[in-house]
Amino acid sequence: MPLTNVERDYLKLLGRNIVKIRKEKKLKQEGLSDLLDMDDGSLRRIESGRTNPTTITLLRIANALGIEIKDLFEITI
Repeated sequence: MPLTNVERDYLKLLGRNIVKIRKEKKLKQEGLSDLLDMDDGSLRRIESGRTNPTTITLLRIANALGIEIKDLFEITI
């Protein structure tokens, strides 16, 4: 089932929040992808909102950033 516009917009906001937190932690995209043992193209797609990450991937991102998973969803519009 294709994503709605609202769902696509939410994924973009989630990705932007991951970028914001990553930069606050002074991590480059390559550094985070290394911590996640994930190719940087996959992380780039998550951060740009072009893919819908699994809950396990989000948990790994949160752990790598040293935050709680709920912090990834504290999105300000």
